[in-house]
Amino acid sequence: MKNKYTLSGLLFSDFENTVDGKKTFLHTIKNQNGIEIAVTNYGAKIVSLLVLDKKGDPVDVVAGHSSITEYLNSEEPYFGAVCGRYSNRIAKGRFTLDGIVYDKLAINNAPNSLHGGIKGFNAVVWDMKQINNQTLELKYISEDGEEGFPGKLNVQVNYHISDENEFIIIYKAVTDKPTVLNLTNHSYFNLSGAGDEYVGDHILRINADIYLPTDETNIPYGDPAKTEGTPMDFRKEHTIGERINEDFEQLKFGKGYDHTFILNDDGSGSDLYYCAYAVSPKTGVVMEVFTTEPGVQLYTGNWMTGNFTGKNGQRYPKRSAFCLETQHFPDSPNRPEYPSTVLRQGEEFQSITIYKFSTEK
Repeated sequence: MKNKYTLSGLLFSDFENTVDGKKTFLHTIKNQNGIEIAVTNYGAKIVSLLVLDKKGDPVDVVAGHSSITEYLNSEEPYFGAVCGRYSNRIAKGRFTLDGIVYDKLAINNAPNSLHGGIKGFNAVVWDMKQINNQTLELKYISEDGEEGFPGKLNVQVNYHISDENEFIIIYKAVTDKPTVLNLTNHSYFNLSGAGDEYVGDHILRINADIYLPTDETNIPYGDPAKTEGTPMDFRKEHTIGERINEDFEQLKFGKGYDHTFILNDDGSGSDLYYCAYAVSPKTGVVMEVFTTEPGVQLYTGNWMTGNFTGKNGQRYPKRSAFCLETQHFPDSPNRPEYPSTVLRQGEEFQSITIYKFSTEK
């Protein structure tokens, strides 16, 4: 792949390295409409996602880095990654399962454990192979006790780009003893193009009547709350930045939006929830999200600094990207009233999320 580039301008050879004794590299998948997705097997990370804007020009809509070296040294370790074994937070790094206390999870987001610990799925090398021009398969074996979680877990993630401009992510996993599992993709989107300074002008709609209020450490407390009458209400279209600085406790705790929204069931019987709609007024790029997961975490890049260089010399300052992380709820292993995240031997975990792209004329 020496001196060969992706359509988004990435040099394939810049992703060739050895990490933990395994080779890292970059693959691309494309559809017939010109959409290209570049993926590295380090963290199963989406490095670029090239779509067409309302003028028919290509625009890369995810933040990321130009080389494996930059990813290894990034202050944003979750760019485009699969997060696990447990995405989001587990309070105080401990939980009880079948009467056994597991209290050795890393406290990497004090006082809680975040996104699987110090070396979660975002920081390991996956086995990746190209199934066809439009599909990648990634596999990882998480050993019993890894990052404090029980059970040997076999995980498979498929990335597929359809000719209907759907980026489809399929997660599967099996375990040899009871464990907890919560997987998501942590792509940082800017539909105006990665490197655009602010996503506050993006129009957003989220299909959720209720959300999970959190304490100042981002752990849910109390009962789910209605979005109605608060800055958390995205059932009708609002720009992301319209209410983000309001005098509202939840926005102060998160320095902006960093909350789980519980998705409405439309009663259709479909396994896929309609999750969210977003559009950039600059490019007209529309992204719709569908998922089998019960919730979505909206994160508005509140801790981004712009201190480092990303792809093509870009910088990513505060709120220059947003995430829609489809998942189960934070701290579910300690909250029996939440949908269960327990996976047992003999069961297969399956989850699907779709990011569908189009343009608004």
